[in-house]
Amino acid sequence: MSVMKVLTGNAAVSFAVMQLKPDVVTSCPVTPSASIIENIAVAIANGELDCEILHLESEYSAISACIGASAAGGRVFTATASRGLSLAQEALFQLASLRLPVVIAVTNRAISAPLNIFADHSDSMAQRDCGWIQIYSENPQEAYDNTVQAMKIAEHPDVRTPVMICLDGFITSHAMENVWVEERDEVVDFVDRCPPTYSLLDTDHPVTLGSVAMPDYYFEHKINQEQGIENSRKVIKEVGKEFGDRFGRYYGNFETYKLEDAEYAIVVIGSSAGTAKEVTDYLRAKNEKVGILKLRVFRPFPYKELREALDGLKAIAVLDRSMSPGGYGGPLFTEIRSALFDLDKKPVVLPFIYGLGGRDLKTKHIDEIFMGLKSFEDNGKKEAEISFINLRVK
Repeated sequence: MSVMKVLTGNAAVSFAVMQLKPDVVTSCPVTPSASIIENIAVAIANGELDCEILHLESEYSAISACIGASAAGGRVFTATASRGLSLAQEALFQLASLRLPVVIAVTNRAISAPLNIFADHSDSMAQRDCGWIQIYSENPQEAYDNTVQAMKIAEHPDVRTPVMICLDGFITSHAMENVWVEERDEVVDFVDRCPPTYSLLDTDHPVTLGSVAMPDYYFEHKINQEQGIENSRKVIKEVGKEFGDRFGRYYGNFETYKLEDAEYAIVVIGSSAGTAKEVTDYLRAKNEKVGILKLRVFRPFPYKELREALDGLKAIAVLDRSMSPGGYGGPLFTEIRSALFDLDKKPVVLPFIYGLGGRDLKTKHIDEIFMGLKSFEDNGKKEAEISFINLRVK
């Protein structure tokens, strides 16, 4: 039976983790993810959770400890953000290459310099090629639901790939909202433990882990890794439907909002989707045919499904909360534009950068983007320069 609680995004993640009964949680707290680990540590100290928590000297050590604990057959979780995620980069690649089903919560935060502790997606987008599944959350409810599903996805025998749950720092991680949470027994039953493929503690069946791969084998190993994340495409959908059938909240690769008959659309990730939906309602009341596509799963990138969902539109604005200096648009823009390339009648796809370092994205900005889309398409243009939203100095 679902129970409503008032939780921050961080509290929602830690609540889900505690229900999942991990064997090991590793920690090197960094703002704004620290309270996720703090909540778990309090539960362990109070005897509410039987779990080993390892406090390490760096984020690289924290992820390295995840490798050892997961390779031993444990259910493992950690949390970090920004420079912590960057410091652990090599270990992130190792963990994915070893096909270990660890779940990490990333409270998205800008990377220095200059020093900034507020939300943008520069940290997780910088790791988009490390081999992890990436799932983004709009609000605390999705942060809870995504964490529960992430463990089931990661441990699926056809996947065995780590999952990164992302939520916007402070905007989602520290905002308090009503969150429906499930009974622990229901969650445990939903995320039934899959036995590990191997365990380093199983001395009767010894395995070699992390050995050197020369050129004659390395390529095949990477293809094996690719197969795991490719298999997750099907599993993510299945788990999202199973979660919905059981708890009433359905999930897929993305959510469309009033997109069915839209002519103009915005594609966005994370908490800004809520603002975009409000403006969509306002413009729909004025008979403007606009809609939203909120991407939930960035890796594996659902290019086939997106191509179908965005086909028929006149113009699309892609909003990136991170930059790719020297490139044409942000990471989401380049992926969306590539996905739509083979359409017979391609919509105009325009790149926008917003919200770096926590800069506000207001309803008036979304309104301006929609009206700019319509004007751009009416003028018959086919390509635009990158637009920077709410920039004080141009």
